[in-house]
Amino acid sequence: MQPVERAEFEGIDYGWVMQTTFVLTILVGAPVVAVLSAFVTLDSWGARAAFAVRVGAPIWFTTAVVVALYARRTDAGDGGVEKDGEAENDGSGEGDDAGDDNDDDANPVDDADPVDDAEPDESDRAGDAES
Repeated sequence: MQPVERAEFEGIDYGWVMQTTFVLTILVGAPVVAVLSAFVTLDSWGARAAFAVRVGAPIWFTTAVVVALYARRTDAGDGGVEKDGEAENDGSGEGDDAGDDNDDDANPVDDADPVDDAEPDESDRAGDAES
């Protein structure tokens, strides 16, 4: 199976913006259209559809602009991945090991017998066939 390719991008995650805009437009837009339609006489399905488009389009556009500005301002939609140069510690001092000089178990290394899980290369296979 081939590995999944991942894209590294800078700036706004437009996929996240589109998904969030879609969900928020439905959550906000449907109740607004339903409430506003109570004050308008809509005789046919065509009139109802036209009303939903006239009211829903500005709601969709406003939601899209707000979500895009939010994403630009907060780096939303990045999947929680920290950018290079950003430290895990926010400087609050919590979780700091500054006073702990005992780093014996920080990076345990077992030098006893390294295991090579790699496939043997062609020269190894040729030697095995001759034996």
